[in-house]
Amino acid sequence: MSGSSTLCFVESPVQLLNVLEWAHVRQVTATVVVLSPTDPMTRGQLRRMAELARTEGHTVRWEEARGGVGAPFQTIGGLAPSLRRADRIVLGDPFSRYVQLLLTITRADELVVVDDGTATMEFVAQLVRGERLVRWHRRGGRPGPRDLVLGPVAAAARRRLTAHARRDSVSVFTSMPVDEAPEGVTVTSNDYSWTRARFGPPRITRGADMVGTSLVETGVVDLDRYVEAVRALARAHGATRYFAHRRESADKLHRLAAETGLEIVRPDLPLELIARRGPIGRTILSFPSTVVHTLPIALEGTGVRIAVCEIDPAWLTQGVSDHAQGFLADISGTARGAVRTV
Repeated sequence: MSGSSTLCFVESPVQLLNVLEWAHVRQVTATVVVLSPTDPMTRGQLRRMAELARTEGHTVRWEEARGGVGAPFQTIGGLAPSLRRADRIVLGDPFSRYVQLLLTITRADELVVVDDGTATMEFVAQLVRGERLVRWHRRGGRPGPRDLVLGPVAAAARRRLTAHARRDSVSVFTSMPVDEAPEGVTVTSNDYSWTRARFGPPRITRGADMVGTSLVETGVVDLDRYVEAVRALARAHGATRYFAHRRESADKLHRLAAETGLEIVRPDLPLELIARRGPIGRTILSFPSTVVHTLPIALEGTGVRIAVCEIDPAWLTQGVSDHAQGFLADISGTARGAVRTV
């Protein structure tokens, strides 16, 4: 199958990184469509990743998919011919309403889902159970107006994925632990071979670095408790740098810098590439997130230790579902190659 028949949709830097990993393993070139978000930090990382994709021989099509009221209609209209011609569609986020809508248009024979981090674990689990596709931190609450309007789109996307699975034409490319896959879905392990071949090995410093999380921004963890936890962990482990998550708010980061003394670093690439490029601390501290699964793989053989900092139930905001709490515990408990810390 030629590279021109492969159409990839990404909305985040990590999704684009994992498209590059998948293409490296499959030895194909593709057309990558960036459905650009509005967040400046995410856009900056995506532009850097797009440069790397072009260097690898891929075609990148940048779409201002959220650039105004008419942008979605223009984007979908412009993509429709390519969607109908493509033999293979690669998805970075099956929970995205945008991507779900695009799935209703395509006639592709093969569907591939590449990692969007820990959300991939939930996606596969929901497919197994035949549930509606909804992000883990939004489960347990009442559907909002947007869910009621776009619910049929999500249902159609799930039907499309299920129908392809019946023909053994759905695959998931992931570094996450997947215990059970639906019948007809092939799971392929992502060992970050492209990242390890292109970057590093890194220079290792003696100290510790800390990885930020957007759990405050998603309404899961209380801000005051989070700041207290970061300060205590930094003091206990001698951390000096805090690698901000691309969705962390500026106000929160300013407060962290003032109250913890940590140097706030806003990465221009996904952390897997930043860590491989170095310099990086001998210990990397992280709350439950994607990187506790990906960094041990990307940094294999370097001697860097990944330490998982558990989320104390007392830090959670009021109304957080039992499912969300269980999912956070599962992220930590299934992290291979990481150690626990307090």
